[in-house]
Amino acid sequence: MRGPADVDAATQAYLDQLTPEAKARSDAYFEGGYWLLLLDAAYGVAIALLLLGTGLSARMRDFAERVTRVRFLRSLLYAAEYFVAAAILSFPLSLYEGFIREHKYGLSNHTFAGWLGDEAKGLLVTLVLGSLAVAGIYRAIGRWPRTWSLWASIMAVAFICFFGAVAPVFISPLFNTYKPLPDSPLKAKIVSLARANGIPAQEVWQFDASKQTKRMSANVSGMFNTTRISLNDNLLNRGSPEEIQAVLGHEMGHYVLNHVYKFILEFGVLIVVFFAILRWAMEGMLRRYGTAWRVRDIADLAGLPLFVAIFSLLFFLATPITNSLVRAQEAEADMFGLNAARQPDGFARAALHLSEYRKMKPGPLEEFVFFDHPSGWNRIRRSMVWKAEHLHDPDLAEQRGSF
Repeated sequence: MRGPADVDAATQAYLDQLTPEAKARSDAYFEGGYWLLLLDAAYGVAIALLLLGTGLSARMRDFAERVTRVRFLRSLLYAAEYFVAAAILSFPLSLYEGFIREHKYGLSNHTFAGWLGDEAKGLLVTLVLGSLAVAGIYRAIGRWPRTWSLWASIMAVAFICFFGAVAPVFISPLFNTYKPLPDSPLKAKIVSLARANGIPAQEVWQFDASKQTKRMSANVSGMFNTTRISLNDNLLNRGSPEEIQAVLGHEMGHYVLNHVYKFILEFGVLIVVFFAILRWAMEGMLRRYGTAWRVRDIADLAGLPLFVAIFSLLFFLATPITNSLVRAQEAEADMFGLNAARQPDGFARAALHLSEYRKMKPGPLEEFVFFDHPSGWNRIRRSMVWKAEHLHDPDLAEQRGSF
C-alpha cells in the first residue's frame, strides 16, 4: 500500500496533464453555467408573467373551450398551445445555451439545421407526453379539489417511471441511430462484466452522438424489460479500452445499486413537498392577481404558466439538495465501477476527458451547490486511493508502474 503522499502525487500528476489554457476554458464554461441557472429561472418567470399579464394565456384557454366541450381534450389542446408559445418565447435563450455557447467552447459538432431539427423533435415529444401529463394533473385538480396536490404528485412520479421505461426504446432513437456494437474483445469484456453483475442485457449498443457533440458518454438506461447498455461513438473513438471499461463499470453501478428506483423515491418525496408549496403559492397569487390575469381559479387551465413558473422556481431553489442527491449516487457508482472494472487509471483518464466541460477542482461549497457529479479532482483521487489499496493484486501488475 502507498501512503497519502503517493496518492496526492499521483492525483496531481493527472491534473498536471491539463494545460493552463484548457483548465481556464473548462472553468469558464462551467462557472458560466452558474449564472445560466439564475438566468433560466428568471427567464421562465418572465415568460409566465408575459403570458398571464397580456391575457394571452386566457385567450388560449378560451380557444380550447370553443373547440371542444370535453375537459380532457381541452387540457390537451391548451397544453399544446402553451408548450408551443413557451418554445417560441424561450428560443433566443435556447439558441444561445444549446448552440452558440456550445460552439464557442468547442463542444458541439452540430450544424444549425441539425440542432434546429433536434429542438423540433424535442418539442414534438413534449407536445405528446407533456400535454398528457398536464391533462392528467388538471384532471386531478378538478376531481379532488382538496387533495389534488397529493394525487398530482403520484401522477408525476408515475409519469417519470413511464418516461424512464420508454425513453431508451422509443425516444432516444428519435435523436440518434442506435446499432449493436460489433463483436470484439472489448465487447466481450463489457458483456461479461454485465453478466457478472446480474444485468439482463445481452447486447451493447452504440449511438452516433458525434454528429451533435464532442462529449464522451455511456449509460445503462431503461426500466423493467427495456434495460440496455449504450455508449456513444465519441467514447469509442476517443477513449482507450481501459477508459471504456471504467466508464461502463460506473454506468452498470447505477443499475446494480438500483439508483433509478432510489432516484424516483427521493425525488418523489421532493415532488410531494413541492406540490404542497405550489398549491399554497398559487392560491395566494390567484387571490391577488387572478382577476387581472383572467384566471378563474386554481383549476383553470389559463393558470398553467404560473404553475410551471412556481414549480421551476422551487427546483431552482432546491439546486443544492437535488445536486447532492444525484452526486451521492454518482459517487457510489464510481466506487462500484472501480471494484467491478478494476481500471483506476482508465477511470482517472476518463475524468480528464470530462474536464472539457466540468471544472476539475472546485471549492467544497461550490461543489456542494453546483455539482451533480463528484468533481474531477475527487474522482481521480478516489481512483488513486483505490489503486494504492490494490497494488499487489495480480491483475493490476501492468498499472503499478504508473503509480
